[in-house]
Amino acid sequence: METHFSQEQLKDKDNKSSEKIFRKCVHCGFCNATCPTYQLLGDELDGPRGRIYLIKDMLEKNKPANEKIVKHIDRCLSCYSCMTTCPSGVNYMHLIDHGRNHIEKTYKRPLGDRIIRNMLSITLSKSINFRIVAILTKFIKPVSFLLPKKLRKMISFMPNKFPRKTLPKMKIYKSQKKKKPVARVALLTGCVQKVLSPQINEATIRLLNRHNIEVVVPQGIDCCGSLNHHLGKNELANKTFKKNISIWYDEYLKNGLDAIISNTSGCGTTLKDYGFIFRSDNNFKKKSKKISELTKDISEYLNENVKLNFDENKKSEKKYQIAYHSACSMQHGQKIHDIPINLIKKTGNNVLNIPDGHLCCGSAGTYNLLQSDIAQELLKKKIYNIEKINPQFIATGNIGCITQIAHGTRIPIVHTVEVIDWFTGGPKPEILRKI
Repeated sequence: METHFSQEQLKDKDNKSSEKIFRKCVHCGFCNATCPTYQLLGDELDGPRGRIYLIKDMLEKNKPANEKIVKHIDRCLSCYSCMTTCPSGVNYMHLIDHGRNHIEKTYKRPLGDRIIRNMLSITLSKSINFRIVAILTKFIKPVSFLLPKKLRKMISFMPNKFPRKTLPKMKIYKSQKKKKPVARVALLTGCVQKVLSPQINEATIRLLNRHNIEVVVPQGIDCCGSLNHHLGKNELANKTFKKNISIWYDEYLKNGLDAIISNTSGCGTTLKDYGFIFRSDNNFKKKSKKISELTKDISEYLNENVKLNFDENKKSEKKYQIAYHSACSMQHGQKIHDIPINLIKKTGNNVLNIPDGHLCCGSAGTYNLLQSDIAQELLKKKIYNIEKINPQFIATGNIGCITQIAHGTRIPIVHTVEVIDWFTGGPKPEILRKI
């Protein structure tokens, strides 16, 4: 793709990076073939190629975003399926992030949109805020039919009750074995996840401790920053990024860390991008690069670093038919697809492939809240494909997907790490007790 940035424009690090990405695009349109929104809406501007043109035009001409541009950029899921398909290696993720930041700087959204987006930023990025809002919505639900459709949809995703925690809150979870731990890792417990599904973190900690790995949960880290990052709230996101990087890097220097574990693939994708985000920041360049290098999805870490001790008695019992949903941020963002499947197969169960498994379920961070109509259509397609293969339960590696899919089917859904924990000596997940 031909570009026309001025030398002055290319002094900006983001313009310089994006210009190189634009030049890789050859207009082939392969990306549209796997783009969920293009498949659904059939509009060139609702596919990656069209959005690339919109972003390029906006940045090159240094013009403010308008309503048309915002509509089509907002409709992007950031599922990154286009990046898996692209034969030219176009890093669409960095382009769409740049485009969103430019929109946030140059476009004034309608008041209602600004209120909702700010509310999501405040509520979902801090676990205490999410818990408070969830409690308040219990009183609003009986009269929620009086509210606008978008708010009704948001409220429907709020839990009626919180799962019971089984592990105490601690900074360090020591290995269950008396000998010296074989590794020491930090766990990102997440902002919403620790409230909605604390059992995911607990399964992760039990599993690692059982295999002689010490787990540290540093104080001060709540959100990974991806929520504000994808909302285009660059300053808020960078503030969170820098705080996280400083805390983890300090822990790495003082006490040693072999890895930073993410069990939420959306968060892991962002953590692995810290190095790029701060590539030109002299104060954070080295630190952010190290944090990105240390970051591993839990399935990735188990596959590379842990010899799992499976319970042979459990493996010889009933075999389950498990549908594995490969979260977009996992298969497209981090290029991790086969690893979780192979780990589940080692439990002795059967893993079923979901038809069109490369397509998004519609969760995509806050997408199912901000673009609920499109998200609902994508969810219907995903549920149809899951129910067609008739699994006994579903496994996936992302809390957003778990929440979204659970709203569309009665088939139980759990995190992949819960399955591995169960078959290496941990408890059977509560939601699966009846199957």
